[in-house]
Amino acid sequence: MLLLVLGALLLLFCTLDVWYFLRGAQVFVQAWFQPRIWDILAEQSVDGMVLPHDLDYMGHMNNSRYLRECDFARFHHYMRNGLFMASRKLGAKMVVGASTIRYRRSLAFREAFEIRTRVVGWDEKAFYLEQRFVSKKDGFISAVMLCRQNVVHSSPEKIIEFVCKRKIECPAFPEDLKHWISFISASSQALRAESGLQKKNN
Repeated sequence: MLLLVLGALLLLFCTLDVWYFLRGAQVFVQAWFQPRIWDILAEQSVDGMVLPHDLDYMGHMNNSRYLRECDFARFHHYMRNGLFMASRKLGAKMVVGASTIRYRRSLAFREAFEIRTRVVGWDEKAFYLEQRFVSKKDGFISAVMLCRQNVVHSSPEKIIEFVCKRKIECPAFPEDLKHWISFISASSQALRAESGLQKKNN
């Protein structure tokens, strides 16, 4: 019986990213019992530390781990400000449509850091977030990511109105975000032209 259980666990860990789902459940429970953040534009932070399974061959946190940690930080952010539960009640889904990360300084083994997440703004289709990796050693911003979180089957405005019970005016986009959105639009148009979609739509 023990061998059967061990075999089933081995198969599970070989076919699924079990730690990802366990971490997601842990973030959900942790955020559920933390105080609600009523300001949807407020910056929130979560703590982290570079562990052995985060390392690459050069001994610092590998590039893909930054994106993974951002996933959990965004989920935690949406849980605490109510956007996640509101989207569920409205039958909406939020999926990543684009992300860009800039690495400024590597995070070393056992280095403590925090991820600071904030909603920068939104349009008719998506939320735009900024996430910063800040070293607790000296406060240096080790990496910064911009993320476009597309809303499916609803809109950011409807979700915000559901949470706040009133309409909230979107803040003015900073210049770097405007340039990034222009890049996404240009890339999308180029790919559509390359695949012939523009001709079909015209």
